Amino acid sequence: MQIPIFTVDAFTNRPFSGNPAAVCLLENDLGEDLHQKIATEMNLSETAFIRKLHPGDDFAKSSCFGLRWFTPANEVPLCGHATLAAAAVLFHVQKNTNSVLTFVTLSGELKARQVEDHIVLDLPLYLTYPQVSQNAAVGDMVVQDLRYSPDTRKLLVRLSDAYERSVLEELQVSAQCFLSAEKTGKVKGLILTLKGNSSGKHKGHDFYSRYFVPWYGVLEDPVTGSAHAVLSSYWSEQLGKKEMLAFQCSRRGGELKISVRNDGRVDIAGQIAIVLKGNLTF
Repeated sequence: MQIPIFTVDAFTNRPFSGNPAAVCLLENDLGEDLHQKIATEMNLSETAFIRKLHPGDDFAKSSCFGLRWFTPANEVPLCGHATLAAAAVLFHVQKNTNSVLTFVTLSGELKARQVEDHIVLDLPLYLTYPQVSQNAAVGDMVVQDLRYSPDTRKLLVRLSDAYERSVLEELQVSAQCFLSAEKTGKVKGLILTLKGNSSGKHKGHDFYSRYFVPWYGVLEDPVTGSAHAVLSSYWSEQLGKKEMLAFQCSRRGGELKISVRNDGRVDIAGQIAIVLKGNLTF
């Protein structure tokens, strides 16, 4: 069997930065266990599988496809950067002629469209709720706010506004520390976030973040659309803004353009770089 496969760096326009995702185009149904085996083989934070919904569908002409996402350890209900990567393969490699693509996923229907040099994702917007903690701290760092998103099981930790972006970038974390601290299953992702700086060399970004998911077998995800579906609602409320520019401060780094809508959803836009085209053969 041969399956076309691509590696796409998402939320960047430069190869080897942003967040890499593998994208597989499935002409036919794939055995359930093979999805996970391929994702484990690719060993990226996500591998996306695009499938045709009907026998007569065409990757270049159809506008609606099935989409699933797998980490090296298991399937996940939502992945923004791999959706961006999947849309990029259809728009740029398959030369799909539709202005809007619809993906049928575990998180409902997600749409992607091209706007100039960005691809815009239409994602759910997830609310967060204040948490009371007696020992909210990240290492020795001061925590300003603690929120929880029950829909996504993500914990949002806002560090003190006194910190610069460099403090977030240089923070060292341990997967084992997180796994030992949270064993209840309530938290499946940890977002560290910091208010943007209106002055200095990094001015222009409304907020910064890093995102950790050791519970899914990935210590740190470089640039995360699904985390920004949570961050967008939080920072929109905090800053009183609907339009925001965000930067995820992982080692690879990536930028996201955010537009919070009035219908309970959020548009998250990013650029892409396609770095590999090939075939899986087995």
